[in-house]
Amino acid sequence: MPVYSRTQLALRNGQDRDEVWVAYQGLIYDVSRSRLWKRGNHYEHWAGQDLTKELDHDAPHTPHVFDKFTIIGRLV
Repeated sequence: MPVYSRTQLALRNGQDRDEVWVAYQGLIYDVSRSRLWKRGNHYEHWAGQDLTKELDHDAPHTPHVFDKFTIIGRLV
């Protein structure tokens, strides 16, 4: 599985490229096809970041929301 740095993840924020990626619990997910992430943000959450702390603290859904997205790699 490919490994990406936080800098590489930050480039996939939906603003600079068409790729929209987010990290959660060490894994990076491609959320590009989600209509909820089209502009690189979803409510107060921004793509190109590790969202583990934010989602574990205040997400209204379970981590299974990521089950429908492709895992791109691991975050180091």
